Amino acid sequence: MFARDIGIDLGTANVLIHVKGKGIVLNEPSVVAIDRNSGKVLAVGEEARRMVGRTPGNIVAIRPLKDGVIADFDVTEAMLKHFINKLNVKGFLSKPRILICCPTNITKVEQKAIKEAAEKSGGKKVYLEEEPKVAAIGAGMDIFQPSGNMVVDIGGGTTDIAVLSMGDIVTASSIKMAGDRFDNEILQYIKREYKLLIGERTAEDIKIKVATVFPGARNEEIDIRGRDMVSGLPRTITVRSEEIEKALRESVAVIVQASKGVLERTPPELSADIIDRGVILTGGGALLHGMDTLLSEELRVPVLIAENPMDCVAVGTGIMLDSMDKLSRRSYV
Repeated sequence: MFARDIGIDLGTANVLIHVKGKGIVLNEPSVVAIDRNSGKVLAVGEEARRMVGRTPGNIVAIRPLKDGVIADFDVTEAMLKHFINKLNVKGFLSKPRILICCPTNITKVEQKAIKEAAEKSGGKKVYLEEEPKVAAIGAGMDIFQPSGNMVVDIGGGTTDIAVLSMGDIVTASSIKMAGDRFDNEILQYIKREYKLLIGERTAEDIKIKVATVFPGARNEEIDIRGRDMVSGLPRTITVRSEEIEKALRESVAVIVQASKGVLERTPPELSADIIDRGVILTGGGALLHGMDTLLSEELRVPVLIAENPMDCVAVGTGIMLDSMDKLSRRSYV
């Protein structure tokens, strides 16, 4: 029994794993619940996410990745080990080869940490690839031709923007402004305007159900519950789309500026291709209402959302696993 090659989208919010020949077999939140006293891992993934903000003092739910990089090495290793063992991809005598994705501008030290965590969790050989490149392949873009393709990958911790041609990145930018920051902006807005404390999960609910980033594009409302900062008692309020648009305006402007910056540094021939082909949006942030309209308006080029934006990186790792032997010849960290 030989080990199967696996591709991992190690995201700040979710971990997706693609097993060669099987497709995406795992999609779980990057959360680990740990007993503070014994240091024992109690739950990983979806089970641990349900505990966020709802645990007694001795149990803590940790998100081991922050802004696209490893914030807690041991917990990341434990999480990867748990997921890989769950999939049962190890062979009788062999270990799987792992292709893992990382943001474009992380340091050599951060790359080494990701590589080591994957090796310790049971990988024979670990390859690193840059996220926007893999996302573009997963979104169905033919990046191996001598023409320009632009991808904006909005994840949980980072937004990666890249222009690709001939199978490689021409210009790129990675900023620490993405889904988690949007949740935090919403949380702070509710606290400031309504003097109401809400949790991360409620903020995420607001983002998914009523938020928009394009003025006037959505007109919905949601009832949310939280703790009143004055009386300390539970209270319910109604939040509308237009308020959330104002709350997210500054954060989204950062992504728009970064996208403009990448376009400004792109060679003119490739810029002309992007006007024809448009920009592809991938990652969970692509699902944020009005994001495509706003970027299209600001960049003055067509902006399209990939078919399954959240799965693009994992699908891309699957496609790259098929040409793993070519990858083997390239040297990595």
